[in-house]
Amino acid sequence: MTSSGEQSTATVAIFPMAPLIRFTLISLYLALVLPLPVLAPPELQGWLWAALPLGLVLILALVSEQVELSDIGIRVGHPAWCRWWLRRGWHLQWEAITGLTPVNTSQGGKVFYVRTQEGSAYLLPQRVQAFDGFLSRFSQYTGLNTSSIGRISPPWTYQLLASICGVMLGSEITWLLIR
Repeated sequence: MTSSGEQSTATVAIFPMAPLIRFTLISLYLALVLPLPVLAPPELQGWLWAALPLGLVLILALVSEQVELSDIGIRVGHPAWCRWWLRRGWHLQWEAITGLTPVNTSQGGKVFYVRTQEGSAYLLPQRVQAFDGFLSRFSQYTGLNTSSIGRISPPWTYQLLASICGVMLGSEITWLLIR
């Protein structure tokens, strides 16, 4: 990819958000928001029922972030259906990347920033599907050692949260049906 946003005919490998993380975040939204229209005063229920699918579309857009790697560079962003709306993301050509900077998080994890020749820093995606393949390609294209990079949080944290969300959703649906 060039700095003007043009794409070449190079092969592009797309790495979407990991399904476990995507499912967990969507389930969390539903578990937290689904009971609200039922519990709200009657004058707000219609508004909340209308807002529920709009919020779901927003969540689906946010969890659709993907990473594209090509022979030319890396692009982090959203697919076309929501890119116009979210406008987040970044792209760099491989030759602009000079290093990786690790930063400890307050939860005890470690994130990495991609450093550029101009001194800019971009957060390296660590929640992508096929993470090891992503790191391997990133290392191959940049020549940087990625052996110390791991996922931002272990899978069991998302598995636990997904289970809790499943129990919450099951309980809420059961409550709604017997109510």
